[in-house]
Amino acid sequence: MTDRGAASAAQLVVRPYEVRDEAQVVALWREVFPATAPWHEPGDTLSRKLAVQPELLLVGDLGNRVVATAAAGFDGVRGWVHLVAVAPDCRRRGFGARMMREVEQRLAALGCPKLNLQVRGDNARVVGFYRAIGYDVEDRVSLGKPLGRFAG
Repeated sequence: MTDRGAASAAQLVVRPYEVRDEAQVVALWREVFPATAPWHEPGDTLSRKLAVQPELLLVGDLGNRVVATAAAGFDGVRGWVHLVAVAPDCRRRGFGARMMREVEQRLAALGCPKLNLQVRGDNARVVGFYRAIGYDVEDRVSLGKPLGRFAG
């Protein structure tokens, strides 16, 4: 068994999601992401991601425990990354940066010229993480509109 207290990013196995990961991924997302909107329900989010580019849903496996995730997509114009999560007891070991490097490599292999992501404006800690691994804050306005059953 891996000593999680001493585990480093080099020990993290980054791989595509497998069906056996479902309960752990849903539990991680529930722990890390606040359910602020109905479209954020982890089980539904997982189902939707598995229907589109499932090979770009990655997990970070540490001794058979899913401790990190990243969900990416490429629409032919830009890449996007969502659901970058690291279990709270596994943070500050390079796992998030490792997940992002893997996303970047996989998207680059698909011909993706640029990766975008969104961070909540009040989450300065996460903005700092992304800046530290080479991302710049861009002057953009993010707009959104719920669709289908989520439209109000």
